[in-house]
Amino acid sequence: MTTPKDFPQLIPPHGGYRDLQSYQMAEIVFDATAVFCDRFIDRRSRTHDQMVQAARSGKQNIAEGSMASGTSKKTELKLIGVARASLEELLVDFQDYLRQQKLPLWSKDHAKAKEVRKLAYASDRSYSTYKTYLEASPPEVAANAAICLIHQTNYLLDQQLRALEKEFLKEGGFTEKLYRARTQARKK
Repeated sequence: MTTPKDFPQLIPPHGGYRDLQSYQMAEIVFDATAVFCDRFIDRRSRTHDQMVQAARSGKQNIAEGSMASGTSKKTELKLIGVARASLEELLVDFQDYLRQQKLPLWSKDHAKAKEVRKLAYASDRSYSTYKTYLEASPPEVAANAAICLIHQTNYLLDQQLRALEKEFLKEGGFTEKLYRARTQARKK
C-alpha cells in the first residue's frame, strides 16, 4: 500500500513574497509614488491615478505571482512580467513629469543619484530610508529619487525573471509535475 510520503510533494512551498527584495523595493516605490503624486500632481488628474495604479500594480503582481507559483509557474512568470511592465510605465511617467516641468533628469553618475542608489545596501531599508528625498525635497529631487528606486526595482525584477525562466526550463511546470507524479503512482 502506498502512502502520501511515497510521492513527491505536488504543490511546492510558495508565497514568501514579503522576503523578496523585488517586492520590498516595489513597496517602497508604491509608497514613494503615492507621496509624490499627492505632493505634486492634482489629485483629480488622470495622471495621478495612473501613476499610483502603475506603482500598485508593480507591487501587487509580485505578490500574486508568488502566490500562484505553487500551481502555475507560467502564471508566476506572466505576473512578474506584468509587474516589470507596470514599473516601466511608471518610470516613463516620472521622466515625462521632469521633461514637462523642464526639470533635469539625473544621470546615473549624478552625485544625488549615487546617494540614493547607495541606500539600497542598507540592511534595514524601508520607505523611511528614502523619506527625506521624497517628502522634504523639491519635485526635481523627489522625482529623480523615485526614478532611481524604479531602476533598482526593475533590475531586481529582471534578475527574478531570468531565474524563473531558468528554473522553468530545468524543472518544468506544474502540469509536467502532475504528469510525472501520476506516472509514478501508476507504476507503484
